[in-house]
Amino acid sequence: FQKKYKRMALSDDLTGFFSDFAVSATAGDVTGDVILNQPSSIAFDGQVIFTDFVAVAKTSDFGSLVAGDAIAVNSVNYVVRDNQADLDNLTCEISLSKV
Repeated sequence: FQKKYKRMALSDDLTGFFSDFAVSATAGDVTGDVILNQPSSIAFDGQVIFTDFVAVAKTSDFGSLVAGDAIAVNSVNYVVRDNQADLDNLTCEISLSKV
C-alpha cells in the first residue's frame, strides 16, 4: 500500500506560510503581510544596548528595504536596522527598531 502525496514547493505560493500569523505592513507604496517576532534584547556587559523586532516578509514585497527605511507594521512605526534574504531568497528577515 503506497500513498501518493502531492508536494507543493514553498516557491509555488507563500500564502499558506503567512496566513496564520501575519499582520499588515506598509513601506512607501508597498503593502504586504509580515510575521512580526517580538523583541529580543541585545546586551553587552550586562546592559541592554538595543531591543530588536524581526519581521519575516516576502522578498518580492520588502526585499529592497535598507537600513534607515521606514515601515509601519500593524499600524506601529519602525525603522529598518538590517534586511537579510533567507537562503531560499523567497523571504527576508528585517530587523526593526520601534520609532
